[in-house]
Amino acid sequence: MTAPQPTSRPHADTALPPAWEAAIEVLGGHLRDERGLALRSVAAYVADARQFAAFCGAFGIEEPGEVEPLVLRRYLAALDAHGYARASVQRKTSTLRRLFGVLAARGRIDHNPAVRLAMPRGARALPRVLRPADVARLLAAPDASSPGGQRDRALLELLYASGARVSEAVGLDVDAVDLARGAVRLHGKGDKHRRVPLGEPACEALERWIADGRARRLAEAGRGDHRAVEPALFLGSRGGRLSDREARAVVARTGAAVGLPHVTPHTLRHSYATHLLEGGADVRSVQELLGHVALSTTQTYTHVTSEHLRRSYEHAHPRA
Repeated sequence: MTAPQPTSRPHADTALPPAWEAAIEVLGGHLRDERGLALRSVAAYVADARQFAAFCGAFGIEEPGEVEPLVLRRYLAALDAHGYARASVQRKTSTLRRLFGVLAARGRIDHNPAVRLAMPRGARALPRVLRPADVARLLAAPDASSPGGQRDRALLELLYASGARVSEAVGLDVDAVDLARGAVRLHGKGDKHRRVPLGEPACEALERWIADGRARRLAEAGRGDHRAVEPALFLGSRGGRLSDREARAVVARTGAAVGLPHVTPHTLRHSYATHLLEGGADVRSVQELLGHVALSTTQTYTHVTSEHLRRSYEHAHPRA
């Protein structure tokens, strides 16, 4: 039997058999309440699970307990045949493993068909990293005489000084920054908090933004300087909390202005980690600073520094 094409964009309101609806509800609750995943991540896993359930429906499989390993392999093969990116296939494989793992653990199915399902392998793309000189140009670019420029510089300085994810940065309130001790308290994935040091340039930029630019931005928005009204550290043009999208736009716009296209907040996070390792920091310390659960995630950056060392060797050694 020819495998049907997986639906490219499953809709949340697409009706599924009751057993599938119940199973996907169990998955969503597990990821949200027990694993502490962000709502966007939960939504992505749920969408993947609904896509697979719709695929099963084409074979007349109306319950998760009827799924056999062959069905999983057919599904992944169909994804590959229809041009899904390797990263998407890997995430959908992870969804299947999570879905059937939690159903088996709770006795909802008699056997776990995904227990031997291997994660598709793919070449790991090394993260893009800026040179320190390029970072310096980027951070110096905003006009610090205006409230918008002060905010942009403070945001850029904080991203590079702390390695914060963009969601962590825009989620900060003013009281999360301890300028006296040079530190910031970040709220990361899995509802975990970590305290990260800040350098002097970042503290100076943040202090100027909080004392001057932020106060002016609140006044312009008609809110006054009342932190109880709007506790957010970074504000948008209307005085409310800066959004992820706006923060990404700040980074991209500033990068383009200094001849560094395609710079993102994650580029600064990658650069932060790589520059720490190149400067002699140990990988476990960098793991803590980044808020990585698995050391293997942080070890991606050791490949980057290995390439850096290799280039340095080939440039400097007379017999390289």
